[in-house]
Amino acid sequence: MDEITIYGMALVPVIMGLVELLKRVGIPKRFSPIFAILIGILCGFYYLAPDDPKKAVFLGIVIALSSIGLYSGTKNTVEGFRENGNHKSLKA
Repeated sequence: MDEITIYGMALVPVIMGLVELLKRVGIPKRFSPIFAILIGILCGFYYLAPDDPKKAVFLGIVIALSSIGLYSGTKNTVEGFRENGNHKSLKA
């Protein structure tokens, strides 16, 4: 892949799901970003750029940081709704 395409971005929720699974298995929550980056780099080597190690690491980190940001943004939005009394619209 010469660039991150829609197929590469599809790894973002996959990494989120794998990290959430690891948290439920028992890893401490504070280590979840580290595991996300490791999983992202592995995906970079396996799927995004198997022939170019530098590119694989870079794209893996980009995908991992995207998954961390998506999780954090969603969590903060839900918490903001709950704190402001708008929790009736969210069924969590």
